Amino acid sequence: MTDEITYADFERVDIRVGTIVEASPFPEARKPAFKLLIDFGPDIGLKKSSAQITVHYTPESLVGRQVLAVVNFPPRQIGPVRSEVLTLGFEDEAGAIVLAVTDKPVPNGKKLM
Repeated sequence: MTDEITYADFERVDIRVGTIVEASPFPEARKPAFKLLIDFGPDIGLKKSSAQITVHYTPESLVGRQVLAVVNFPPRQIGPVRSEVLTLGFEDEAGAIVLAVTDKPVPNGKKLM
């Protein structure tokens, strides 16, 4: 476990739900990854992300899937892609990433409470 934080610290991390509208291979990445375009609704819009999720997912299986992402980190340049959000997931027993998702559909852009 890491150091304790306050509730105010937690509130500063803006985690939203969005729907993947495009997913494609990202061969220029150092580690296997996909380029994602995620729709976070009208207030946030479409954002790009790079995600190292190639073990459990294919681009075709990702389109239409809702995911959780941190939307208030500064953009990060990953090779030729400017990643605008951090798509969230957990490592499985082998270290491959499993996406953090909702168990029921919710409107794009809703904030994790």
